[in-house]
Amino acid sequence: MNGTSVLLEDLRAGVTSNRARCYDSQAIARFYGWRPWLAMLRLLQVVWFSTSFVLGCLGDYLLGERASEVGKRAEQLRNILIHLGPTFIKVGQALSTRPDLVRVDYLAELEKLQDQLPPFSTELAFSIIETDLDCSLRDVFREISPEPIAAASLGQVYQAQLHTGEAVAVKVQRPNLLPTLTLDLYLIRWLAGGLAPWLPLNLGHDLTLIVDEFGSKLFEEIDYQNEGRNAERFADNFRNDPTVKIPTIYWDYSSHRVLTLEWIDGLKLTNTDSVREAGLDRDSLIGIGVTSGLRQLLEFGFFHADPHPGNLFAMRDGRMAYIDFGMMDQLDEITKETIVDSVVHLLNRKYDELADDFVQLGFLAKGTDIRPIVPALESVLGEAIGKDVGSFNFKTITDRFSELMYDYPFRVPAKFALIIRSLVTQEGLALSLNPAFKILEIAYPYVARRLLMGESPQLRRRLIEVLFEDGKFQWQRLENMLAIARSDSSFDLVPTAGLGLRYLMSDEGQLLRQRLLLALVEDDRIHGAEMQRLWELVKDDLEPTRLMQVALGTAWEAITEFSLDRASQLLPTWATPPAAALNNS
Repeated sequence: MNGTSVLLEDLRAGVTSNRARCYDSQAIARFYGWRPWLAMLRLLQVVWFSTSFVLGCLGDYLLGERASEVGKRAEQLRNILIHLGPTFIKVGQALSTRPDLVRVDYLAELEKLQDQLPPFSTELAFSIIETDLDCSLRDVFREISPEPIAAASLGQVYQAQLHTGEAVAVKVQRPNLLPTLTLDLYLIRWLAGGLAPWLPLNLGHDLTLIVDEFGSKLFEEIDYQNEGRNAERFADNFRNDPTVKIPTIYWDYSSHRVLTLEWIDGLKLTNTDSVREAGLDRDSLIGIGVTSGLRQLLEFGFFHADPHPGNLFAMRDGRMAYIDFGMMDQLDEITKETIVDSVVHLLNRKYDELADDFVQLGFLAKGTDIRPIVPALESVLGEAIGKDVGSFNFKTITDRFSELMYDYPFRVPAKFALIIRSLVTQEGLALSLNPAFKILEIAYPYVARRLLMGESPQLRRRLIEVLFEDGKFQWQRLENMLAIARSDSSFDLVPTAGLGLRYLMSDEGQLLRQRLLLALVEDDRIHGAEMQRLWELVKDDLEPTRLMQVALGTAWEAITEFSLDRASQLLPTWATPPAAALNNS
């Protein structure tokens, strides 16, 4: 039985079963289309709770908004969303990380929706655990907290201990989620289709597609087995990273509505006093967060799309722990490469190529005339970056970019709305730890290190693109990149030099060998001064013994890979083997 059939069957039966379902807007529309009274009653409830807020905002506008009223109105909105239930709470959570859409004075209240929510009955939660695991609590847990330690929009968490001694967190889903979510999504989608033409939005596509994307992600979140698989995949990606912690999943005590996972004894990143009292290095935590975020996007392509303060913890041993893997997303290889391209083009201020990247990423429709857009990108984004790339931050770029949305045919694909949300949120967490934080101070060394190491042909091609412009070698860029990479304590130049040497001696590196030789004598002079500066920059890292080992290893690899066919091509005709000569005669 497929997920859609399960969805309709459960909706008709009016039960919440322990199984997975797929979001299907058409199936939901058919179900509620035959039950219009359900939609009407829910719509009246939404209007009832919203009317006082709308009238209050209108009164504030007519009478002149006062600062004292703004806080009350924001709190009122948060309480309305809580009363309306899980779907609207999730909408508020999404808006809480969009300063480009929501007023700053409302963001603080909406952020409270992340983890300051009322719990549901513990008796009901324990009943769900026993029903789904088909055994009593005493059979599973040695002890379990009598009240939840945290409550979120879709579930709540209890602290427990297994009979084998492990401390665990037990996540239990809120009851009756299926009828609530489907009815709300039906209404929101219906309103989106009717109101979209009248809203001042430049989305580039049907607003209902955004609702469908939201609905699909919501259904993924309410399947706790899917969340467990996401956690294990995420953990596998970071298996060689000692700075990142992902909790272990206990599958024997988990279901679609119950998830039992390793207990994380950590500190909230926003609780700066606790972080300081624990003796943790704030800048180190920031470095871990930014680097792990970049690795998710640019290396693995599988990223945590909901890194709000309730889902990231500082551990007392200096590691950073991720929890809650319900909202994840995937980038394909081409998209990852295009993102790298766009960052390189942005920082190198190549706005015509950046506009092409936006077309490839879906921010501009294919066939769009980019000629009038390029000057606008240069004006807005160039000003946002400033003369000093160290002043770059994602929030500034997001705010400035939003100014282009209404003047040019830009749109934000649903996938990139999650990426932007993730980046802005993580940057905000870093700023809460260190208000002087500059993201490029950490991102640049990471990107420089990866480009210099060139683990893949795509990265090597981008390194060449960065180092050569208009056919000329950019000595200053190489110096800057080396200096930036060396500022990262984890960067080791010797293996990087080995990778570079191996690449230069390969068939793939033939073009680069030629271009480097030409670069040494371009402009009719030998660039000895530039070579001397590079040597002074790296000589302390190049220990003769280690460098010799790398050189010998690279040379041996080149010899062993040097095929007889290639050797025969290099031999002169008089060296033709006798047997071959006889055959030829």
